[in-house]
Amino acid sequence: MDNYPLPAQRLVADMAQAAAQAPELAISFQGAPGANSHLAVLDYAADARPLPCFSFEDALDAVREGRADRAMIPIENSLHGRVADMHFLLPESGLAIIDEYFLPIRYALMSIDDAPLVSALSHVQALGQCRHYLRARGIRPIAYDDTAGAAALVAEAGESGAAAIAPPLAAELYGLKVHDRNIEDSADNMTRFVVLARESRVPSRDGPVMTTFLFEVKNVPAALYKALGGFATNGVNMTKLESYQRGASFSATEFYADIEGMPGDAAVDRALEELAFHSKWVRLLGSYRQARSRSI
Repeated sequence: MDNYPLPAQRLVADMAQAAAQAPELAISFQGAPGANSHLAVLDYAADARPLPCFSFEDALDAVREGRADRAMIPIENSLHGRVADMHFLLPESGLAIIDEYFLPIRYALMSIDDAPLVSALSHVQALGQCRHYLRARGIRPIAYDDTAGAAALVAEAGESGAAAIAPPLAAELYGLKVHDRNIEDSADNMTRFVVLARESRVPSRDGPVMTTFLFEVKNVPAALYKALGGFATNGVNMTKLESYQRGASFSATEFYADIEGMPGDAAVDRALEELAFHSKWVRLLGSYRQARSRSI
């Protein structure tokens, strides 16, 4: 908790106490109060007790240790792609994906007063998403660990001319003046979150269902082509496929994938069986209700 600026520490303490009183309602997230992940929790579950955590690992640990029922973790952004390290943290957590949520990203420029702004403090991705706005106004970007944490630090420092870029909720929580809203360069900026729990859950079948998994193909010619062939021949729609490498190795490529459907569907079972035959290992991360259509 001491890693947060002082104004955020007070809110974190209050929110942690509220979550401890009803852990079955607690949803952990990474960031200071007022962050986009905090907004996602509030939008996703109106009765949730949001539990702020300084790191992604802390948010996942809160679920493993029973201090929160679920964790809400950003996994990809429409402008900047996947969130760093998520492909490693998700399988290592031992948690299951039980849902997904999409949050439109809206940023505001905020400071302590009406003085002309010289600099803007925020997370590097937020600065990148607002870079045209800042350049047009001659405001110098300064990177910080967290958007809402930047707002708390600006409130704590009390320095005229220093601003933060964060969700408008952060200005409300830390008593800052909003100079401008919706300053992001792209109006279709969207972040996809996954909801994780200690145990997997069977999703309702009142709409399309997604399944997320990881795999590593065998190191033989055309291994990936053969491994994925079962999804094509069985008519299973793969909506996402990303490669990544673990550690310093350049020989063992692992893959993250999303498909429509779930184990128990005959076509999915056949496709996964063929995938397993051509892979060193396959790890299912969870099946869940599709929150947003992937259809064109």
